[in-house]
Amino acid sequence: MGNCCGHDAKFDGVSADYKRRLWIVIALNAVMFVVEMGAGQLAKSQALQADALDFLGDALTYGISLAVIGASIRVRTNAALAKGISLFLMGSWVFGSTLYRVFYVGVPQAEIMGIIGFLALATNLASVMLLVRYKDGDANVRSVWLCSRNDAIGNVAVMLAAVGVWGTATGWPDLIVAGIMAGLFLSSAYQILRQALQERRAELNHTHGAV
Repeated sequence: MGNCCGHDAKFDGVSADYKRRLWIVIALNAVMFVVEMGAGQLAKSQALQADALDFLGDALTYGISLAVIGASIRVRTNAALAKGISLFLMGSWVFGSTLYRVFYVGVPQAEIMGIIGFLALATNLASVMLLVRYKDGDANVRSVWLCSRNDAIGNVAVMLAAVGVWGTATGWPDLIVAGIMAGLFLSSAYQILRQALQERRAELNHTHGAV
């Protein structure tokens, strides 16, 4: 992360090593979206499908992050704002669909939830290890880290939901976890949007001050 001119400068992703790591994480997320969405449909698990949607969102988010590396602050903050809004919409969808399922609760297949949850956790822990050294970058880079962290937390939650479904023979643990994940999406959306807007204001103030 050493190309910064001052201690307060944020890493902006301009690094061949960072780009390589991001490509690997994009591939991992794309594969797990397909696997987990199929398993979620098979197991009738709202939590698995919510987590699969998060994998898809991450793959798209990381692609945008790669595309804007090295671009101007305005372009990078625009990308971060777009990602924050998409996370907000995703969280709203998961929250709404979870509320809907409250009135039509089936019992998911705990075994499938547990197996896929473990596979997804292993995938996301690998992603977190690849990206952890770059977790304190600008809004664009930080959004990548937050998405990876969310995934790992979500996978642990899915596995706990699987245990809960198995122990209670009801679908409520699955729905509770899906609701928690929706809250995590919304919280991350707020953090990304806030940092992007702060960086946008700082850039505007710097521009006006230089005129």
